[in-house]
Amino acid sequence: MAATERGVLPGDLRRGRSRFQAWRRGRRKAGSRIPQPLWRLAVGLANTHGISRTAAALGLDYYRLKKQVGVAAASQPPSSGPAFVELPSPLVVGQQCLFELENGAGATMRVQLLGYDAAAVGVLARSFWSVE
Repeated sequence: MAATERGVLPGDLRRGRSRFQAWRRGRRKAGSRIPQPLWRLAVGLANTHGISRTAAALGLDYYRLKKQVGVAAASQPPSSGPAFVELPSPLVVGQQCLFELENGAGATMRVQLLGYDAAAVGVLARSFWSVE
């Protein structure tokens, strides 16, 4: 039976469920708040397996888990890397190519390439001819 089939939980979800069950058995009064380490565990599992599946496996309210996932995402610092990276344009060494391709369906494609790689032309032609 594959791990993705319904009813079979991955190992990390099983371990998370065991931790929540142990906490529930050991708490002094019903209705006490879930400790932050368990919420962090649940958020991490929800990011991996989805909110619905994680909530069902851990016995949590879907909307409370969804809120915790949103809070965790908002509290993460923004990425320090650049959002845009400009790449220099490649040098054109004088290679030029103009050709037409026709496929069996009657479609025609005219291509003009400047500074091309010969292998890229073959890939382009094969992909054009393989489209039905």
